[in-house]
Amino acid sequence: MAERVVEDTAHTIRARHEFRGVRTTEHLFTVPLDHWGTGADGTAETITVFAREFVSAEHAEEEAARLPWLLYLQGGPGGRGIRTTSLSGWMKAAARSFRILMLDQRGTGLSTPADRKTLPLRGDAAAQAAYLTHFRADSIVADAELIREALGSGPWTVLGQSFGGFCALTYLSFAPEGLREVLITGGLAPLEGPAERVYRATFQRVAERNAEYFAWYPEDRELVTRIARHLESREERLPGGERLTTERFQMVGSFLGGNARVDALHTLLEDAFVPSPDGERLSDAFLEQVHGLVSRASNPLYAVLHESIYGQGQATDWAAWRVLLEFPEFQPEAAEPLLTGEMVYPWYFEQDPALVPLREVAALLAGKQDWKPLYDVSRLNANTVPVAAAVYRDDIYVDFQLSMETAAAVRGLQAWTTGDFHHDGIGEDGEGIFNRLLGMVRGTN
Repeated sequence: MAERVVEDTAHTIRARHEFRGVRTTEHLFTVPLDHWGTGADGTAETITVFAREFVSAEHAEEEAARLPWLLYLQGGPGGRGIRTTSLSGWMKAAARSFRILMLDQRGTGLSTPADRKTLPLRGDAAAQAAYLTHFRADSIVADAELIREALGSGPWTVLGQSFGGFCALTYLSFAPEGLREVLITGGLAPLEGPAERVYRATFQRVAERNAEYFAWYPEDRELVTRIARHLESREERLPGGERLTTERFQMVGSFLGGNARVDALHTLLEDAFVPSPDGERLSDAFLEQVHGLVSRASNPLYAVLHESIYGQGQATDWAAWRVLLEFPEFQPEAAEPLLTGEMVYPWYFEQDPALVPLREVAALLAGKQDWKPLYDVSRLNANTVPVAAAVYRDDIYVDFQLSMETAAAVRGLQAWTTGDFHHDGIGEDGEGIFNRLLGMVRGTN
């Protein structure tokens, strides 16, 4: 990767607050849009990145100022930093010995936004797509390094969940000097190969998870099919006004990726139908809940940039959509259609009002041939930073076998493999998982 352009980073503090045993500081940083180049006029365009610092009120302010930093890299892409009003789970464990920095990755939350309303300020679809090429893990890591330097921190600890783990691998590849130690949960990305490898593996795991779920709740097998057939014959509209299609309904399979959340799928489905003067219809309660699950209004970059996280030197070209044709059981017209996972398809940009204006932009990004490498395999082979990763055997989003290939490629990486959790394990037992991984990298377990 080209040498990063080093510039002074403007850093301001927006506000400080204290509540429920936690002190927060809101930071704003000015960073280059393109860390590796300048505009035609020789100047670098800048954007703003927001981060919120969390410190336990158990630490006196002078003591807190001496605590080392832990940077949390959120899942995504397109996910803003966690909003929380108390310290619990992994944050409670981390706050005992760290200052936590919760980053709103570029384009999300209070960082310079990128969505259907703001992106047209860039110009036409080609200009918007070019702008968004600067919103992948390599740029997020370069932001993090400037922020670390602006805070006056030495090498810091990084915790990456899901896509945040992908970013941590990029960090290890291109800026390991900024890292004291790395903890990864459900986020060991494949280092090489086309995106199709990912989706062939994850579609298979999603199919297996469907079978497991319907074995627990056999009545829901008939109910899912009934909803699918109903949506083919009757027009049902979501609270946003758009029609609910069968393929969009299948997206509620996002519940299948969790331990606790998977059972919530049953309570969602049981509210589906109500009687009406013109026959059986989907209930308002059901449609409201489904809308919250299938709309990308709150995180449009997830859909726009999703496949680009696997793009390295070649176009992704709607890989999930193409691989889906190899799995007829997921087709909406299947006799008993299965629920899908986190895959992104071109019809997202026809059916979701938050994404419709970005349809051409997404198509241009899907066709982009020259994505830069996100990982330096030779550098990972020679890694010296302590790394520990929780790898979930039944993860439907980050395939176990592909994760273990990556674990073997990162020198010194300690992998804790477990079937006790799914992709959201850090949400179920964050404190236990954090303490275990920290103990692994520090040799105290």
